[in-house]
Amino acid sequence: MLLIFLLLLSVSFVSCGLFEPDTIILWTDQPEFALYAQSYNKSQNRYKVEVQYFDSPAQKLSGEDFTPDVVVGKWLKSLSIRNFFRPLDGTFNPEDFYSHLLELGKSEEKYYLLPVSFNVPAIMFSRNNAYLMENPWTTTLAEIQRLGKAYNIEQNGIYSRMGFSPQWDDSFLFVMATIFGASFRESEPITWNDDALDQALSAGTAWIHESNTNIQSVDDFMFKYYTSLPAEQLRSGRILFSYITSGDFFRLPQERRNELDFRWIMGDKSIPLNEETVYFGMCKKSKAKRGATAFAQWFFRRETQNLLMEETTRVRLHDNHFGIANGFSGMRSVTEQVFPIFYPGLLGHIPPEEFLSPPNILPHTWTSLKSQAILPYLRERIKSPQNPDIRPLDRRIHDWYRINGQ
Repeated sequence: MLLIFLLLLSVSFVSCGLFEPDTIILWTDQPEFALYAQSYNKSQNRYKVEVQYFDSPAQKLSGEDFTPDVVVGKWLKSLSIRNFFRPLDGTFNPEDFYSHLLELGKSEEKYYLLPVSFNVPAIMFSRNNAYLMENPWTTTLAEIQRLGKAYNIEQNGIYSRMGFSPQWDDSFLFVMATIFGASFRESEPITWNDDALDQALSAGTAWIHESNTNIQSVDDFMFKYYTSLPAEQLRSGRILFSYITSGDFFRLPQERRNELDFRWIMGDKSIPLNEETVYFGMCKKSKAKRGATAFAQWFFRRETQNLLMEETTRVRLHDNHFGIANGFSGMRSVTEQVFPIFYPGLLGHIPPEEFLSPPNILPHTWTSLKSQAILPYLRERIKSPQNPDIRPLDRRIHDWYRINGQ
């Protein structure tokens, strides 16, 4: 009888949360969190973080009965995924974060997700051409087009030097669509502003014809000269601009970055952020709530993130890694005050908070949907704007969901 009593008492304590596990299970698509967890585990002897990597923790979360204690990854803001998380109010100071990013993790006046990292679209160019730019930290589509056209060297429609063309990079076309207000967002399953998307594509087509003669001239130039990495093309002077994101730019080798400069791409008084923002959430069904809270309070401190960046530098992770979880930190003071210490090229280039425009909430399948349906559509429309046989975007998206069983 005594044994049964003790067993029942133990179960009661566990159910009340008095005896919680010391191990915190963390799911992530950010490999750097293995190093972060190691640093946390060494910093104290009360809890241990165990990291499990998945290509899409959001998608795995939606298909598993088991839930971890903490999830760090992309696409956690999806409404279907957010239901797995518990409110974080009281575990952090809202003033520490970029407010627009923090608000996206909010629902019904409670914070469920905290921003970990984000990236910014940019145009890079040879440092020798920095004098051409009007603004020390941003540029616009109009400026890129104007300077790109002026940079061209052409004879009889054949280019030996070309400043820039929108068709060089599908991701740049998507940034154009974002600036024009295409506004892709989650809505059973996804919706967008079709008129704004058409305007963006029309502007891209006009840009090519006004600045680079036509699509064929751009294709001929790319076939003949675009045989090396964009950074090499910029260094040689063959092109003036190339599209890149903040993370990709600062993952370039230091010796190559020394020859390059960049500007953030700005729309109508705002800088559209890359969609792959990383967020942090604690699961409702966590069995280690105290431990998960302790880890969150440790990670979201300026001193901690400074130490983590020192550690990634020490182990040379910075050779193929940028900042915190491959992006700017979601904590404003870290990005503004700590990042320039590790990346001197950011001095005078930190994007001001008031101009940052986070993406809309998108489904957790966004990466695949975008690469397989949306970007091919943009590419085909730019190359053949008058082609009536191009499959409409809504049909592509419908087919994508049907094929992928979503």
